[in-house]
Amino acid sequence: MSEQPRQILDCIGNTRLLPLRRLPSPAGARIFLKLESENPTGSMKDRMALAMVEAAEKDGRLPPGGWVIEYTGGSTGVSLALVCAVKGHPLHIVTSDAFAREKIDHVRILGARLRIIASDDGRMTEKLTRDMIAAAASVMEETGGFWTDQLNNTDQLAAYHRMAEEIWHQTAGRIDGFVQSVGTAASLRGIAETLRRHNPRIRIAAVEPTESPVLSGGPAGAHKIDGIGAGFVVPLWQNGIADRIERVSTAEAKDMALRLAREEGLFAGTSTGANLVAALRLARELGPDATLVTVMCDTGMKYLSKS
Repeated sequence: MSEQPRQILDCIGNTRLLPLRRLPSPAGARIFLKLESENPTGSMKDRMALAMVEAAEKDGRLPPGGWVIEYTGGSTGVSLALVCAVKGHPLHIVTSDAFAREKIDHVRILGARLRIIASDDGRMTEKLTRDMIAAAASVMEETGGFWTDQLNNTDQLAAYHRMAEEIWHQTAGRIDGFVQSVGTAASLRGIAETLRRHNPRIRIAAVEPTESPVLSGGPAGAHKIDGIGAGFVVPLWQNGIADRIERVSTAEAKDMALRLAREEGLFAGTSTGANLVAALRLARELGPDATLVTVMCDTGMKYLSKS
């Protein structure tokens, strides 16, 4: 019998891997979803929030009861709010009206302070990202708190190394491809590093918005896929981290998220839809004997106001 959790933070991770049944690859490959919606706040970001806070507590950057600051599209903010509520750290989140209202409300309910930056008609742009970063820097100066700084913080990679080990064991090492959308690039990088240590032949595909394809050398633009596509090449990105970069439009991501709900009964956000679009493309290339894994990044309950 597995050890029972002593607190809600013990419930982070060890999420299940589920095969798609009615959205099969046209090439016959098997596609699995890592159900990160099973984490306490319904998002994979619980993993990285816990890792960043605990690393800072351990080395003294974050003293007991110290302030935590972050800018976020929502899911990281909710995850940090959960972690900080349990650990007794006041939290100040910088976010924007571009992101789902449910996430902002969830952060507030968990006790965090909020600074909301106005967007360009609800769209994610490079300017918005940089405005949020500047606001977070200002809050850090005002409070003297610890800025988790997710775009630069490598402490979170350990959380995704552990997630990759889960995937490796759940597939019994039979995995040919992994697909993940890029926000901070931490999840793609951390998972890819560990999977490739096990098998360097595993194909890794990164996903970015068609409207803002900066990783593949295109111009920055505006899109409406929550949590990915910052509009510039993020610091944690590394050339060679992915074998290919797939461009997926907001419309394609939304359509696939709806298909996932209606054909598989899995209600997820648009970043998950983007992951599946790209996974189906990679499956065509790898063929009928291949096994691919991608990520259900979060629950669609975070996006009801945008559905």
